[in-house]
Amino acid sequence: MACDNDIQLYAPDKEQADRAAEAAISEVKRIEARYSRYLDGSVVTRINQAAGGAPVLVDDETKSLLNYAEICYQQSEGLFDITSGVLRRVWDFKSNEIPSNTSIGGILGQIGWHRVEMHNQYIRLPVVGMEIDFGGFGKEYAVDRAGAVLASCGITSAMINLGGDLMVMGPHPDNSPWRIGLRHPRTDSVLLATLPITAGAVASSGDYERYIDFEGRRYSHILNPRTGWPVQDGFQSVTVHAPSCLVAGSATTIAMLKGESAGLSWLENLGLPFIAVTAKGAICSALANDDQENDWRNG
Repeated sequence: MACDNDIQLYAPDKEQADRAAEAAISEVKRIEARYSRYLDGSVVTRINQAAGGAPVLVDDETKSLLNYAEICYQQSEGLFDITSGVLRRVWDFKSNEIPSNTSIGGILGQIGWHRVEMHNQYIRLPVVGMEIDFGGFGKEYAVDRAGAVLASCGITSAMINLGGDLMVMGPHPDNSPWRIGLRHPRTDSVLLATLPITAGAVASSGDYERYIDFEGRRYSHILNPRTGWPVQDGFQSVTVHAPSCLVAGSATTIAMLKGESAGLSWLENLGLPFIAVTAKGAICSALANDDQENDWRNG
């Protein structure tokens, strides 16, 4: 998953705790092996290598994830597009260089979920060089699956954290909530807020993990698939609390892609608790209850 991950859980004895943790970790590794575009044997790699050629047969799990990608594409009006990962060929966020309009324009023809052909259990990428990338929701799906595995092992109190995308399964044994600290998008040593939760998932998106500062402007890794350029003048960060991590993660990403005005409307219409920091640093939130609101705002 290319990030720091941890699982905290309570169990009656060490044997059950070890068994449950090992099962959850194995499930996360299974998902990475199946869906990472970096691994030669993954389903995603197999689909991408066939671009421009024959359709590829996929299993039910993969088909359901592709269907979810379609839903996100429709809900975001085309902004959440799992074919846009090819933009990494021109955007190097480890450098301080901005790609040219020509280089970006040269790759836009390989982007577009609307081009993808899906029939029953088959998928075909019609353009040579086209790719799909589950990076926009694969880690969040792994969080949900790890939670399901823990539950099947009899665990009723746990927290799964894969690189900041997390799920809480029940309160601590003393019935107290788990307290989730949200980092400030501009000041590493400061918490933006603290969220006490006893169930559900929390995911965040922001412009602070991977970006390029160039001539006084920040270019984040959240790229508009229509233009090939980073989203500008929207949010510094968005955090959502949802029943599943898959929903929380895609909601934050779509909000970031939509920008401040449309993004806030999107979040409000979802009806899920959220906290967002605008490009100018204003904090906007919709919360589940007054106690939670105090924790969000006081940090």
